[in-house]
Amino acid sequence: MSDNQYEIAIIGGGPAGLTAALYSGRSRVKTVVLERGAVGGQLWNTADIDDYPGMSMETGPEVATKFEEHAKKFGAEFTFGTVTKVSKDGEGFKIETDEGDEYNALAVVVTVGGEARKLGVPGEQELAGAGVSYCAVCDGAFFQDKTIAVVGGGDSALEEGAFLTRYGSKVYLIHRRDEFRASPLLVEHFDASGKTEKILNSEVEEIVGDGKVQSLRVKNNETGETSILEVDAVFPFVGFTPHSNIFEDGLVETDDGGHIITDFKMETKTPGLFAAGDVRSQYVRQITNAVGDATTAALAAAAHVESVKHARAATAAA
Repeated sequence: MSDNQYEIAIIGGGPAGLTAALYSGRSRVKTVVLERGAVGGQLWNTADIDDYPGMSMETGPEVATKFEEHAKKFGAEFTFGTVTKVSKDGEGFKIETDEGDEYNALAVVVTVGGEARKLGVPGEQELAGAGVSYCAVCDGAFFQDKTIAVVGGGDSALEEGAFLTRYGSKVYLIHRRDEFRASPLLVEHFDASGKTEKILNSEVEEIVGDGKVQSLRVKNNETGETSILEVDAVFPFVGFTPHSNIFEDGLVETDDGGHIITDFKMETKTPGLFAAGDVRSQYVRQITNAVGDATTAALAAAAHVESVKHARAATAAA
C-alpha cells in the first residue's frame, strides 16, 4: 500500500475513534486515525471521569492519554488535519483534508463528534472569549470568586455547572423549562455546594458587556417579563451540532438533528462507511456507549475489508 492508502480510515480521535483504532489494530488491519486537534477530543475538556467503570478517580486528559497509548500499541497510525470531504472511490473511499491531502481506504469509521450549539443571541459572538465560554474545564479558573451563569438543562449543563462551583462565588443555572433532562444525581451534585441558584422557565435574550461580560438580559417564559442578571461569565450548554456535513451527497442519512443514522453494525446506508460516538443518532451520548459502538463499528469495518479482499481474490482467480 502507498503511504496514504489504508484498509480502514478513522475520522476523529476522541474516545470512539481511539477505541475503533484499538480494535482495527487488533484485527491486524492497516489503520489511520485523522484528527483535527488534540487526540482524545472532548476528554481534554472534561475535569473528572466518574461515569466510566473503573475510572472514577481519573481526569479527562489522563484517560485521553491512556486511550491513545493503547491504540498505538496495536499499530494505529495518527495524522492531523481537518477532513473536508468523504466520497466514494471505486470499491473504497477517498478522504480529503483542508491542507489538500488525500487518503484512500476500503472502509471508513466516522467518529468526528460535533461542537457546542450557540445561543444565537446578541453579544454572544462579540464577547466570545471575554466571558462567553463553552468549556468549563478550559476557562473556569479565570472566574475565581466571580458570578457565573450556566445555560441549559441537560447532563452537560449540570456537570459543567457543578464543576464551576469550584471557582465561582455564585453559579446561576438558567433553563427554559421547569424540569431538567439531566439525571437527578447530576442535579444533586450541582446543588451540593450551596452556591447555586436555578432560574427556571427562562431564556437568555442578550449578553451585555463592554469588552467583557457584565450582565444578561433574561426573559421569563411564563410572564414575558425581562430582567437584568449581573454576571462575570456565561457558559452555554444548550445542545450539540454533529459534524455530519463532510459527506458526498447520498452517502449517509441523518436524523432531524443532523446525526448519522446507522444499523446495528454501526453501518450507514453506504456499505463500508460506519459511524460511532456523538455524531451517530442515538439515545444518549456518553463515553461508555461511544466506546461500545466504536468496538462494533471497527470489527464490522474489518469484516468489510476482508470481504472486499476476498472478492478481489475471487475475481483474480476467475
